[in-house]
Amino acid sequence: MAKCLSSICVVNHVMEGDFLRGVIAMSARRALEKEKINSLEKLSDYSEKEIMELHGFGKNAMEKLKIYMKENQVSFKNN
Repeated sequence: MAKCLSSICVVNHVMEGDFLRGVIAMSARRALEKEKINSLEKLSDYSEKEIMELHGFGKNAMEKLKIYMKENQVSFKNN
């Protein structure tokens, strides 16, 4: 019987929907996905206020996101 290889992935390969997985809640990830924000680079094009206005994004997700962004030396754009 052949073994399924779907669990094997390349380290740099990011599957759709995996951006920020384990960092913020699914509802917040869906809010970003809806806006086509799927990388820290794209996220840095938005202000904190703009992200907080997204449906499904709350204070808890924002706090976790800011910590994650700081760890990766990325920040929101300034207003």
